[in-house]
Amino acid sequence: MKTYLYIIVMAVTTYLVRAIPLLFMRKPIKSQYLRSFLHYVPVACLTAMTFPAIFSCTGSQISAVVGCIVAVALAWFNRGLLTVAVGAVAAVFLTQMIGF
Repeated sequence: MKTYLYIIVMAVTTYLVRAIPLLFMRKPIKSQYLRSFLHYVPVACLTAMTFPAIFSCTGSQISAVVGCIVAVALAWFNRGLLTVAVGAVAAVFLTQMIGF
């Protein structure tokens, strides 16, 4: 149930941040700061909700850290989202199979 709440909050936040400027602003936004803010807020909200869940979703903190490190490394080398997700899951699986 908690996961569904996170998904709903993320969807509403992302929608509102994108929709409010469309509803209330008639002219194009010229402020580079405001444009940058509106661009990065959805990513920041998703990260803020996802990152803590990484460390609480497995039974072991060690496997969670290994999965996080693998995901960050794959993302650093510009791999796709599916590759990053599968790599992190595989790393967690292998770490737990070893016994950590």
